[in-house]
Amino acid sequence: MLDFLEFRLLDVLDILLVAILLYYIYKLLKGTVAINIFIGITIVFLIWKVTQALHMEMLSGILGTLISGGAIALIVVFQQEIRKFLLMIGSTNFTSKRNFLKQLMFLKSEIGTDTDIETIVQTCLQMSEKRTGALIVIERNQSLDFVTHTGDKMHIELNAPILESIFYKNSPLHDGAIVIQENVIKATRVVLPLSARHLPARFGLRHRAAVGITERTDALCIVVSEETGKISYIKDGEFVLYKSEKELIEQIYFDLE
Repeated sequence: MLDFLEFRLLDVLDILLVAILLYYIYKLLKGTVAINIFIGITIVFLIWKVTQALHMEMLSGILGTLISGGAIALIVVFQQEIRKFLLMIGSTNFTSKRNFLKQLMFLKSEIGTDTDIETIVQTCLQMSEKRTGALIVIERNQSLDFVTHTGDKMHIELNAPILESIFYKNSPLHDGAIVIQENVIKATRVVLPLSARHLPARFGLRHRAAVGITERTDALCIVVSEETGKISYIKDGEFVLYKSEKELIEQIYFDLE
């Protein structure tokens, strides 16, 4: 029993690294259906380790068999999330010294919390009334440098007149997407990867591009349809339903936390 309670410095480091890993996995899955599966697996794993420590051979053997045999199934279930996790680790922003340190600071405000979502949504409503098409990508934790280089790099503080002027039909910048990081327009005329999924015919290239980038990263997308004026909010490759402007704003702020 004393051996079980004896902690070394390496044990503390081990627990800290596991906590960091679980934290980022939770951030990656937060708001998706997969989060419930992840929580369930974590609980089963913790019970397994406790039964091992207490030498409960029968129960720990059963749980160990379930966990080891389900490894392949987990890869299939979390295929999309694993892809996003690897993209986050391999992104140029993540590997740079400044951003790597920022990723490790738990108590630091999350990326995107300073984004003026009210301005974005209200401007989209104005563009919706005028049938002005728009594709807005909000960067979260994963770097979008791999797509921003396809457009024109900018560093413009976000505001309504700028957004409207960018997506104005005769503007040279209206084609493609814009990428917003915190409260700054990072790039315009960005070419996004298209989703290979089958979408209803009423959705055009803007919607397919929004689904594509949110399938590959943790970014959020707002699309204004040029044909119908309808505003779509897309996250994790799925269309998120909302009932009002206020509900949409609250949902985006929640997703950015």
